[in-house]
Amino acid sequence: MKVGIIGYGSMGKMLLWKFSEAGNIAKQDLFVSNRTVEKLEKASDIAQIMSNAETAENSDIVFLCVRPADLKKVLEEISGTVRSDTLLVSLNGSISFETIHKIISCPMAKVIPSLTAEILRSQTLVCFDEKVTDKAPLKKLLGYIGDVIELPENEMGMGSELVSCMPGFIASIFDVICRSAEGHTSIPKEQIVKMVLNTMSSTGDLMLRKDMSFEDVVSRVATKGGITEEGTKVVYERFPETCEILFKNTLEKRRKTAEIAEKDF
Repeated sequence: MKVGIIGYGSMGKMLLWKFSEAGNIAKQDLFVSNRTVEKLEKASDIAQIMSNAETAENSDIVFLCVRPADLKKVLEEISGTVRSDTLLVSLNGSISFETIHKIISCPMAKVIPSLTAEILRSQTLVCFDEKVTDKAPLKKLLGYIGDVIELPENEMGMGSELVSCMPGFIASIFDVICRSAEGHTSIPKEQIVKMVLNTMSSTGDLMLRKDMSFEDVVSRVATKGGITEEGTKVVYERFPETCEILFKNTLEKRRKTAEIAEKDF
């Protein structure tokens, strides 16, 4: 399988190196292109440096890791060289398959990785258009960086909130918790953060390994009339409103972003 990556920004760079590190794609089968060629100097150790058109022409799967504003231009640039059976993979969830097919007609997929791909624990979202007849090669490739979750195209937005955006949401929530804790203790900030992070990580692992629900954990820790119960009451009473606003605002921003992106086509 020959894999191409167009765009060497944060996500394109991560995918290129993780695919290479997996050891299943040799340098002669891995292609990369970027608007600023100078940024690809280190990438030349693991992949062949090509133009966008050449990358599309030589690849069985091509990842389009470019900004929404640049996607149309790139599609037009590769439309004359990409093979009819090549799978194009857009990392942009804002632009629909229908819109992309106005320019290019080959099979397509959308992929939304998570930051946790850096440690090979991504919950990677994928959806396919009706032209895709074999989903296995892409799913196998994405399996190198973590778990793969297939969703319909119309659920990729909310799915992105739950896996791609969630590291940011979680980090901001626990940042607030740690900052608040600082006002009630003399424990150094660095130690507070480390304590909370390790507890957060181990709680998640516990729940996954023991197949525990959130309610299971709460009932195990928050004994009736106890101290933890007092804290969980606050969370359940006050935090739901924050979550409703969070999803309302982010999904509306996603809708507006998609609307603007579609107009460019």
